[in-house]
Amino acid sequence: MPEQIRIIDNPLYQLLRAENVKGFNQARQTTPVPSFAFCDFRGLDLRGLNADGLDLSSAYFRGADLRGIDFRKTNLEGASIAGTKISGCFFPLTLSSDEIVMSINHGTRMRYLPA
Repeated sequence: MPEQIRIIDNPLYQLLRAENVKGFNQARQTTPVPSFAFCDFRGLDLRGLNADGLDLSSAYFRGADLRGIDFRKTNLEGASIAGTKISGCFFPLTLSSDEIVMSINHGTRMRYLPA
């Protein structure tokens, strides 16, 4: 059975759910960051997020504001970004522009290019 979108009981995740991106960025410097795989980020304003090294695989971002986030060192494989705002974002080189567009327009899960 495939994993379901989830809300985890973790202080760092709760900071993001509360749209306290500044607090998250500060706290992650001293607190171990969990995997956010399959986590729910629907509709959140995450502008300013330090996404370096985050595992956001199969996360759900429908309608979120992701503008300006650098995702180059982030695992986004399987994530869905339907209806998100992404101007100014950097994405991993292994993620094709077609995958990004399909995910924004149709909610598909993004697949990385083969190595």
